[in-house]
Amino acid sequence: MSRRKKKDEHHVDESWLLPYSDLLTLLLALFIVLFAMSEVDTQKYKELSQVFNNEFSGGQGILEEKDPTEQPLPAPQPEQEKEKNKKEDEQNQNSAMEKEQLQTVKENINAYIKKRNLTDVLQTQLSDEGLLITISNDFSFHSGSADVNREGKKIAKEISGFLLTDPPHQIIVSGHADDLPIHNEEFSSNWELSVMRAIHFMRIVLENEQLDPTKFSAKGFGEYKPAVPNTSEANRAANRRVEVLILPNYNLQTGEKNKN
Repeated sequence: MSRRKKKDEHHVDESWLLPYSDLLTLLLALFIVLFAMSEVDTQKYKELSQVFNNEFSGGQGILEEKDPTEQPLPAPQPEQEKEKNKKEDEQNQNSAMEKEQLQTVKENINAYIKKRNLTDVLQTQLSDEGLLITISNDFSFHSGSADVNREGKKIAKEISGFLLTDPPHQIIVSGHADDLPIHNEEFSSNWELSVMRAIHFMRIVLENEQLDPTKFSAKGFGEYKPAVPNTSEANRAANRRVEVLILPNYNLQTGEKNKN
């Protein structure tokens, strides 16, 4: 009797091995699944996810059914969006105001042209580049000379008044010639002649002390930027010209500030 009792006292309860082995089996299965998923198959992932969720927590657990290829949408950034909209509104306003100002100058010059019957002498054109005022050289200069004549001085002084804007604009005065070569005691090329005509015309404009000389520049293009082909005397007369370009302070399309 005592021998049997002693034997039973040394018996070890091994019932815990069963759940332990089940846990190891489940862990092994999980590692196999994770290895197999190194290349994601969306459909298989969904099926396996459903199975393991059901096994571990009745359908809701650590492996939720979710498309692994789906990227989360970025969180809305209202402040940045607000700043962007504000900037766009400001640029649109700048563009509209700039167009309106240059259009007003154009209409005022056109009214002057009509009043003085100067259609053949002065023209205006508004484009994305700015407001272009074209003055005929044949009316403003004597042939082969860069000195502004009496009629040209009158026009230059009238134009100077139209160039007064608030805020002020950058102004480019450029001279142009036809393709007939020139060679006299004063000028050896159309290039030199066109440059000096632009400078002398600009000087007359700047006699208006209300204008800022730092806003002005002069260029000469000779015969190299004709308005029309030099195929007739009428076309050559059109190419002999001085141009005054009023540059916009803001891009007329985008409303961004120009770096003039």
